[in-house]
Amino acid sequence: MSEAEASKQLLHLVFGGELENPDGLTFRDLDDLDIVGIYPNYAEAYTAWKAKAQATVDNAHMRYFIVHMHRLLDPDTAG
Repeated sequence: MSEAEASKQLLHLVFGGELENPDGLTFRDLDDLDIVGIYPNYAEAYTAWKAKAQATVDNAHMRYFIVHMHRLLDPDTAG
């Protein structure tokens, strides 16, 4: 792997919110989404996601997600 490939940012967004139904993906209130942050790699995003998910474990309707932004920004690139 080249140095450019090793240092390439693979941005990930962590966000969450309360779902209408725990089995679905429809949020109750889009204005109340929790945008946790954007992270330069999956490992850091996973750490943030896990902390938020564990902090809200008592609310069955609350879900947090990791979005692979780098795949949206450059869909032709693997990674």
